[in-house]
Amino acid sequence: MEGPGPDGLPSATVTDQPTPSHRPGPADATPGPAADRSAGAHRSGDRFRRGVVSFVRRSPRMNTSQEHAMARLSDRYLVEVPHDTTTTSVAPGSHLDLTTIFGRRAPLTVEIGSGSGDVLAAVAHSHPDRDFIGFEVYLPSVASSLTNLERAGADNVRIIVADAAAGLEHLIGPSELDELWTFFADPWHKKRHHKRRIVNPDMARLAASRLRPGAVWRLATDWDDYAWWMLDVLAAEPGLEPVDAGLDGFSPRWSERPITRYERKGRTAGRAVRDLTWRSLGASAQDSRQTPGEAVHR
Repeated sequence: MEGPGPDGLPSATVTDQPTPSHRPGPADATPGPAADRSAGAHRSGDRFRRGVVSFVRRSPRMNTSQEHAMARLSDRYLVEVPHDTTTTSVAPGSHLDLTTIFGRRAPLTVEIGSGSGDVLAAVAHSHPDRDFIGFEVYLPSVASSLTNLERAGADNVRIIVADAAAGLEHLIGPSELDELWTFFADPWHKKRHHKRRIVNPDMARLAASRLRPGAVWRLATDWDDYAWWMLDVLAAEPGLEPVDAGLDGFSPRWSERPITRYERKGRTAGRAVRDLTWRSLGASAQDSRQTPGEAVHR
């Protein structure tokens, strides 16, 4: 059963590479062998081996208002989860008791890298019949999101301070998600850093397994090479299919997504924002492509 964590917060219980095609960008944007790893996953069975994560956690100081927001709103919006070997890891065997966390069972949306909560606050306010979870590791952003959620009156949102890849793997069960978002993730421009990109073949496989059949993964980026990288990764995953894709493979901009500072910054710099929308085909498609050792383990 789920109970309060040490700080009184709700807590979780413990229980073929993409082929480059049609890409106008540089060849080194192609996902390579290093990309075929889940960010943050423990791939070898050695629980002390930390996988490649999609972020480098910095620790900037929170300003006074952010500190006050954390002190005042953490009990309302944060969910404590068991950690493994780092403060942003998630212990294998953990799971979220969604009924206890939200006081109901409703369609669930997860955002990978929720930042300051701009999208969560806007969409959750417009959809009180749905529940939302954001994964974010940067504490100043978490604090700002708490303020934004309170301002929007979005009581159907919770924030988890943990690596989203590990969170999806261990906290969310198969077919539990009704929607997944990944907006303006760090593109990790340098080729040697491509292994850190959150959208990679393992993540696509994991997302396909966690989304219920017919549920969608919405993505957006303002970096050209990352847009084509994501398109190749998603197209190579048999458990996913495109939705409303144009001739170039990209989808129309999702109208419900507010323009965040990241999107505004990209537009100001003259970069094109591209959206991708892909739908899960369900467990049968997921299972058909797995060979021994490839399955996603909980």
